[in-house]
Amino acid sequence: MNTQLPSAFTPAEFQRRIALIKQQMARAGIDVLLVSDPSNMNYLTGYDAPSYYIPQMAVLAMSDDQPLWIGRKMDVACARYTAFMSPENLIGYPETYIGVQDRHVMEFVAEVLRERHWDRLRLGLEMDTAPLTPRCVEKLQQQLPYASWVDAELLVNRVRLIKSDAEIVYIQQAAQISQRAMQAAYDAIEPGVRECDAAAKVMAALIAGTDKFAGHLTMQGAFSMPSGERTSAPHLAWTDAPFRKHQLTSIELGGCRYAYHAGLSRSFFLGSPPAELQHCAEVTISGMAEVLERMRAGNTCGEVADHWNGILSRAGLRKESRIGYSIGIGYPLASWIDRSASLQSGDPTVMQPNMTFHIILGMWMDRWGFEVSETVRITDTAVDVLTDFPRALLVKA
Repeated sequence: MNTQLPSAFTPAEFQRRIALIKQQMARAGIDVLLVSDPSNMNYLTGYDAPSYYIPQMAVLAMSDDQPLWIGRKMDVACARYTAFMSPENLIGYPETYIGVQDRHVMEFVAEVLRERHWDRLRLGLEMDTAPLTPRCVEKLQQQLPYASWVDAELLVNRVRLIKSDAEIVYIQQAAQISQRAMQAAYDAIEPGVRECDAAAKVMAALIAGTDKFAGHLTMQGAFSMPSGERTSAPHLAWTDAPFRKHQLTSIELGGCRYAYHAGLSRSFFLGSPPAELQHCAEVTISGMAEVLERMRAGNTCGEVADHWNGILSRAGLRKESRIGYSIGIGYPLASWIDRSASLQSGDPTVMQPNMTFHIILGMWMDRWGFEVSETVRITDTAVDVLTDFPRALLVKA
């Protein structure tokens, strides 16, 4: 066991997760689970490094107490510093598998499975994750012709839906970082200041964290910060143009601790906002208060979304996109979305204590948009709003 190096969680926390994942494997009839989603790999093993641009995999067998981590040989060092497993469970493939056409990493993975006599069992694959390409699947199935294949998509994601108290701590810390970063945006946005210069100060705040803990690599790598008419689009970054008087800017960012995120969105206006924007902001902010009242254990995600849609309908407004999702571990390519619960009409997911959601009420019109969001935790009796920043259209005269 890796006892000399720092880790985000204790081995006991990982064993708790493994037990829950094995319960789901048993229900699905899976003997060996192959995990390629970076967020799920982190959840299962603790591995935390941006090496997912090349094939890597965590492998959990029902018969074993610890998973395997299989990745590039040079990245075994990253696994030693972050994963909880014993050194013999960290397996590196040689550089001869990188950047070549005549061999594939999945051939190496298949050999590892054959050596352990797992090649004739029921193997579970995450079939809808970016790192597991069609070529990867093809090679695995060619190399393991006697295996039975089970689609294990979202198996780990569903286990991740309810956070442990240890995970909640990191999401709470990420929320503190989010607040500091949003304050940096508020302080920096002024007429004449370039958008990129304000963005640099926000990025610095996301990395610096607080005086007690640092910010870590965010899912977005950066954050969204459109201005002017570009606020009508939800996921645009900054430009090198200066902020102007009578201009709207929207920001969606997320602090990060050990891959755990807390999202936060706000909109800023330089000058006196027009009546149409003010009306939208008032409806959206009051609607957020009502949504929060319904984020309770026992309610469904669909019921919350339906209530929000009723608020908009009565106000003569409309929002076609969902209003939130379960949030937690995040990496580029994998997002910070757990992909297991969605605040949209028809989602039957029943809220339970220690579920965490990013509620984002983004109102994107033809030529402008308004955003406000909160990251929350469901408790036994209420909802805990983890971010603490003024919930308003933030006007700077």
